Amino acid sequence: MTHLGVIGGGGWLAGALLRPVLADGLIAPPDLVLSSRSGAISGFEDWPGVHTTTDNRALVDASDVVMLSIRPADLEDLDIDLRGRLVLSVMAGVSADEIAHRFGAVRIVRAMPNACAEQRLSFTPWCATEDVRDDEVEFIEAFFSASGRVHYLYDESHLDYFTALTGSGAAFPALFADTMIHHAVEKGIDPETAEIAVRQLFLGAATQMAQLRQTPADIVDLFMEYRGTTAAGLSAMMEANIGRAIFHGLEAAYKRAAQGGE
Repeated sequence: MTHLGVIGGGGWLAGALLRPVLADGLIAPPDLVLSSRSGAISGFEDWPGVHTTTDNRALVDASDVVMLSIRPADLEDLDIDLRGRLVLSVMAGVSADEIAHRFGAVRIVRAMPNACAEQRLSFTPWCATEDVRDDEVEFIEAFFSASGRVHYLYDESHLDYFTALTGSGAAFPALFADTMIHHAVEKGIDPETAEIAVRQLFLGAATQMAQLRQTPADIVDLFMEYRGTTAAGLSAMMEANIGRAIFHGLEAAYKRAAQGGE
C-alpha cells in the first residue's frame, strides 16, 4: 500500500485532487498524511483516518510518496530530505532539476492539474524523470485519472505552457461567460436568469465539444455557413480581433508560468 504525504495538504488544489482519490479507495485514509503551517485542515471529514501534522520532516518519514502542493515562493522555507522518495510536484514553474537540487530526490514527477479536479474534469499533463519506476508510473496514472484526464509529456518545458493553457481551469471561460451575462442584463434580462442561461450554455458547449469528432474550428465554420444570427455574432467578434485578445492573455500567463508560476 502506498503511503502518501502531502505538503500543503490544506490548500484547495490538494483537496481537489485527494478527495476523488480517497473516494475511489486508491489511498486508504490511514496511509495519507497532510501538512499545513497552521495544522488546521478541512474538507476531509468523510475520512476521519487521515493524519494531519505541522511537521514536514515527520510527514516525509511516514511516506514513500511525497506530494509538493505549495506556492513556489514557499520553497525557501522547506527544509526536508526527499532522497529515496517518489516526489510528485504540482507546483508551477519549479523544474525537476531544481527539486532534485534542493531536496536530493531523483524520482520526480511534475504535473499540472487544474481546479476542475474536484469534479473529476481536470486535464492533467505530467512528466517524469527517467528514474521513476514502472509501478510508480501506474500509480501516477491512477492518481490523476481519479480527477480527470491525464496526458504524458515528453518535454518538461511544455508544462509551463499548459500551466497557462489549461492550468487556469474555469477562469478564462468564466471571463467570457461573465461578459455574456453582463450583456444580457444590459438588454433587460434579470441577472439570475442570465446566469442560469449562460452556465447551461457553457455546460452544453463543453460537453458537445468533448464528444464531437469535429474540431472547434469545424464547429465555428459550420455556424458561419448558416449565415444566421450566430454567424453575425462570430463575424463581429472576429472583426474585433477577439483571437488576438485571447493570444495576448495566454502569452501573459505563459510568461508568468515560465518565471515561476503564481
